Amino acid sequence: VQLQASGGGLVQAGGSLRLSCAASGRTFRDVHMGWFRQAPGKEREFVALNSRSQGTRYADSVKGRFTISRDYAGNILYLQMSRLEPEDTAVYYCAGGSRRITYSALISTTAYDYWGQGTQVTVSS
Repeated sequence: VQLQASGGGLVQAGGSLRLSCAASGRTFRDVHMGWFRQAPGKEREFVALNSRSQGTRYADSVKGRFTISRDYAGNILYLQMSRLEPEDTAVYYCAGGSRRITYSALISTTAYDYWGQGTQVTVSS
């Protein structure tokens, strides 16, 4: 699976952005997909995931503000981000995995085999 993320940018606190991740190369339906982010000096962390068998899941820090969705016809994964905060500033990565993974492990980077190149999101205060 090849992944291409886009949609990042500079936004003021309280604003919104929508990230997109275009997937190609494998049946999109068979892949669990997620968004991760990495701020300077920090480890990559889970943001949200979408799985046909496990549904959707969010990190506590973004719950109620971010929404993950999929366009299966267009092979696109989205992350709608609202009420953005300066703490959301990071490089955002989309990721996909095709191995059978337990529910608890889906929030780990090790559950994903395919990664996009990342898109920068900067939230100013």
